[in-house]
Order: sequence, then C-alpha cells, then structure tokens
Amino acid sequence: MISSLEAKLKANPNDAEGWRMLGWSFFETGKFAEAAMAYQKATQLAPKNAEYWSSLGEALVLAGSGEKIPADASAAFKKALAIDPKDPRSRYFIGVEQDMAGRHKEAIDTWFALLKDSPSGAPWEADVRKTIEQVAAKEKIDVKDRLAALKPLAPAAPAGPAAALNGIPGPSREQMAAASQLPSGQQEAMVRGMVDGLAAKLQADPKQPDRWMMLIRSRMMLGQGREAAQALQQAIAANPDSRADLVQAARTLGVPGA
Repeated sequence: MISSLEAKLKANPNDAEGWRMLGWSFFETGKFAEAAMAYQKATQLAPKNAEYWSSLGEALVLAGSGEKIPADASAAFKKALAIDPKDPRSRYFIGVEQDMAGRHKEAIDTWFALLKDSPSGAPWEADVRKTIEQVAAKEKIDVKDRLAALKPLAPAAPAGPAAALNGIPGPSREQMAAASQLPSGQQEAMVRGMVDGLAAKLQADPKQPDRWMMLIRSRMMLGQGREAAQALQQAIAANPDSRADLVQAARTLGVPGA
C-alpha cells in the first residue's frame, strides 16, 4: 500500500488526501517520523483540514522522545482546534500536555469534557477513561463520582486486523482457524469477500447505522478510502437521525471527506 501511494504521489504530488493516506500507512507500521512528514505535506496542501493537523501532531508526539509534547506537535493540535474545537485527538493530547506540565486537575477536566462530547462507543472512549483513572490515582484526585456519572462504556472492539471483521457475519471459529493457514493473498481475499458481503446486506436493509460503521471501519482497514466515503454517504442517507454520530466516528477513522 505504501509503495502504491508513493508512486501515485510522485505522479500527483498535490493530492492532499493521498499524503494523508500515506501518513496513515506509515503510522500504522510504526514509522512515525515518516508519517509526520507525509501529514505535513497534507497540511500544506489543505491547511483548513483539522484532521490533517491533529494527525500530524500525534505522529510528531510518537516520533519524539516521550518526555514531553514537542512544541511543533502542540502547535499542530492548537491549529486543529482552531479549525474544529471538538477534534477529539487534539483535545486528548492537549490534556496530556497539561498533565505533563503538572496541571493534573486541568488535564482531567479536559478529558472529562472530551468524554462528554464523545458519541457512545467512540473508539477512544475506553482509553480516555483509563487515562483519567491512572492520573487520578497517581495524583490522589477523587474522580469516582464523575466517572460514575458518565454514560455506560460500550463494549470494546477488538484490536488489530481482527477489527476489520468486527461484527461481520462470517465463517465459524474453526473455519477462521483453517483460513489462518492460507497464504496472505488468499486470507485478504477472504476478508474482502466478507466485507463485500456486509455491504450487499446493507444495500438490502440499510436501517442499521451500527453495521454501516462496521463496514466503514472495515473499508478503512483494507485501505479502501473511497469505498468508505461512499458507504458513509449511503449510511447518512438511510439513517439521517444518526448523521452526527456517523460523521464523528468516520472522522476519527480518517474517512476521506468526512
């Protein structure tokens, strides 16, 4: 995927979304400095895109020493928030920066505000709660009542490649075990077939916003940004009352145009 994106960007270096996808690809393979350089190009081409700025900030944080939030990362998060004050990634890292500066209560307030604005089942929800609990315990800050007042935590989605198949009707555990012995190309073909199967079922019964998000997440896991964007629009058309949650989750997943 990285090689393909690099070839496309060589031919069309002004493709901001292409640079964003390259940054995401580097990030997913642990190449954070390379991810930051790609995200930097995306921000130069589309400076009013909050997601590009917050993605740049996160990559710069992980490419750093870990001792503090780098100044250029902090600046990127602030630019993102100037464009979109509710950008979840930036809000989380602003809290981290406050905590690392010794402003622990302020950091906890920042994270609670983020949780309050997060849609139910947001992928960052469990991690933010855990961060609050850890900082509160370390700094002896009582947050028990505030945590209890939050909406119940939605079941966590599985991590790693398995997330592409989360909740998608497919083969049994025994069939999956057998499939794990297949060459990687055949495994990928099986996964794509299952994702396409979910898409077909949603065309027949589109009033299922949760399953649309499964499809959108799966498309992004497979590098199918265009298909994910199309699925988002179809999901919104079929479930207009869920538009806000669908768009927020899609932005977090990096869906083009979300």
